[in-house]
Amino acid sequence: MLIKADFLVRCRRTGRVASGAVFVAALLCACTLVPPAPVVQPAAPAAPEAASPAASSPAPAAPAPLAGAAPLPESYPVVRALAYADRIRNLSAAELGQEVARLGSIYMPVSQLQLAIALAQLRQTPELVRAQEVLTRLLANPDAEAQALHPLARLLALRFGEQRRVEDLLDKQNVQTREVQRRLDQTNERLEALKAI
Repeated sequence: MLIKADFLVRCRRTGRVASGAVFVAALLCACTLVPPAPVVQPAAPAAPEAASPAASSPAPAAPAPLAGAAPLPESYPVVRALAYADRIRNLSAAELGQEVARLGSIYMPVSQLQLAIALAQLRQTPELVRAQEVLTRLLANPDAEAQALHPLARLLALRFGEQRRVEDLLDKQNVQTREVQRRLDQTNERLEALKAI
């Protein structure tokens, strides 16, 4: 009995040592796989200005850029497109029609993405098909500005495809419901005719 207890104690100690060694090895591997974070250089202090009575309070410091944050110029077209989508979300159908007419003649990548968003807001299947065609042309555009919009355009194309699939299913269900209602009406008419006899 004493041998069993001693054996279990040694196994527990060995297990702790082994699990600690595995943890240290995994930690070392993770350190070698993760690239070092970029060093953010502190902003150079501004040249001292002439003291004035209005300048007695210190100016608020500008926020430091986040380490590893994407630069704004690459994401600026995406931000503009998302802001546009939020802005037109509550427009009426007539206003959306005017917006589609305005954007239809502009062939810049951001305008094409905005056109696709406006067409999808009309919530009509032909306009949704047209929006997918606009996104396909945008995804085929090799310009740098268009490439910055490609991830968002792919996301919207997938969403619009899913929306079309759901609308097609809904149309089929509506057709089936109307067919069932027609048969039910015919059955009721026959039943009333039999009652009249």
